[in-house]
Amino acid sequence: MSLITGQTIGSGAWQRILLNAPPANVISRAMVAELRRELDAVAANRDLKLLTIEGAGAHFSYGASVSEHLPPSVADLLAEFHGLIRALLDLPVATAAIVRGRCLGGGFELALACDFIFAATDAQMGVPEVILGVFPPAAAALLPARVGVSKAGRVIMTGETLTAAEWHAAALVLELAAPERLMAAVEAWFLHHVAARSAVALRHAALASRAVLRALALPALDRLEHEYLESLLATHDGVEGVTAFVEKRPPVWTNR
Repeated sequence: MSLITGQTIGSGAWQRILLNAPPANVISRAMVAELRRELDAVAANRDLKLLTIEGAGAHFSYGASVSEHLPPSVADLLAEFHGLIRALLDLPVATAAIVRGRCLGGGFELALACDFIFAATDAQMGVPEVILGVFPPAAAALLPARVGVSKAGRVIMTGETLTAAEWHAAALVLELAAPERLMAAVEAWFLHHVAARSAVALRHAALASRAVLRALALPALDRLEHEYLESLLATHDGVEGVTAFVEKRPPVWTNR
């Protein structure tokens, strides 16, 4: 199994999911399917107050499986991954990503679909897809609403990875902590802000707090998925970068 699930503090009111494919915790189609099944179970648990997602080992996730981004599998991968993003945004439970080490590409997009991000001081987050000749549809839909168009454009167009401190300054990361203190910080936050609340109230508050984000991001995600598959992948460069990465060679750009 590529996930580890378990319940912790608060008589099962907080459920943890670990992406269990260290060291990189690459998000494959199989992992996406497991996550979707787990979210269905979470949605049915009316006593749950918090769901957290973290990576097993030193890193959250290096991102989605690059080899699955080649035609013809990429269409199915994107549809399934974007279905996971939509499911997170529709989930009637507060969600948080607990980020250590690298959180890149699809891993960062997964974190962006959570309500809160807690990060270790050594964490680095970004969407380097442009380096492979493509772009990140889910991040392009979510990140402008969360940090503003300028900050989002900077990382999407350059592929630059920013530190957890930089994302904290942009109000994307809720709390920073040393790696060895990160879980204690999340536990303290849960006990202070969540544990004593009504699960019913939290379910409604979670959905209400995402109403504007969903209204902005979900239609954009549909358009961006279509643009990725029908426009970008119709070009030479849209396929060349990923192909070169898989073949372990420098890409040969034609600008076409």
